[in-house]
Amino acid sequence: MPHTMSRMGDVLAGFHAAWEFESDSVLIRYERGIRTPKLHQALGERRIPLAAISAVTLTPGKRGTVVLRLEPRPGADPLMEAAAGQLKESGDPYRLVLPADRETLAEYYADELRAHLTESGPADRFLVAAPEAPLQFKAYDAKASFDGRTVRFRWFWTGASSTKWKAGDQSFQVGDLSGVEWRSPEVFEGHLRLLRRGEDAPAQADQDPAAVVFGLGYGPVHESLPFAAAVLTAVRESGPAQVAAAPRRDPADIAERIRHLGELHQAGLVTDEEFSSKKAELLAEL
Repeated sequence: MPHTMSRMGDVLAGFHAAWEFESDSVLIRYERGIRTPKLHQALGERRIPLAAISAVTLTPGKRGTVVLRLEPRPGADPLMEAAAGQLKESGDPYRLVLPADRETLAEYYADELRAHLTESGPADRFLVAAPEAPLQFKAYDAKASFDGRTVRFRWFWTGASSTKWKAGDQSFQVGDLSGVEWRSPEVFEGHLRLLRRGEDAPAQADQDPAAVVFGLGYGPVHESLPFAAAVLTAVRESGPAQVAAAPRRDPADIAERIRHLGELHQAGLVTDEEFSSKKAELLAEL
């Protein structure tokens, strides 16, 4: 009897994850082994509706592997919207890495999936479920928590700037927010910023009481990104939302940040590559 996607329970197991094919979705279960990316372990499992997928690819991988990947539609997955292209390839939750000798089987499933895709273009709502609240994580300057309705920042006196300390601990209702800005802790100036309706955020996250900063092991991807996705989903459900780029800075502020970056570079705290990349990023904001 020929296989169709209407037959439920077919499983394709790869390194660190297994995909179960169902009539209207793909259920991805991530392993909890030591080699599995921490983000995937934190996610546990995710159900990806076929309506959230725009394409399926199968490409050669590294060291005798092939990679089966789902391409999510823009706007369909709050996790990917919050990540805004900042995830490393190894951390991509839509990749399934398989031994090369399973390429024929992988191509079979890829063809089956393609035959059942009917949607393309941006989605008008989130189709993939966000991580469930309550959630919390430790940033460098605060403990962030979210109960599904309210985001709270409790400042650490050892890390928070005087501006934040003077402002006091913060609480934000999702209905007062317009979006979320997540900058990966794996890059310079990583942070999580809450975008408030009708308000302009300070240029520097360490001076913004609506932002927490990462660094020195604080705010890791597997904790801060699911948090951002959950908040973004709640904001979207409460009204129009957006994931915005960092606000434009004035030239004087740009110059000061480049000077500080140069000092870190000279002190050996920032690599040549990081210095060049961040300097170009700052100049692009002029």
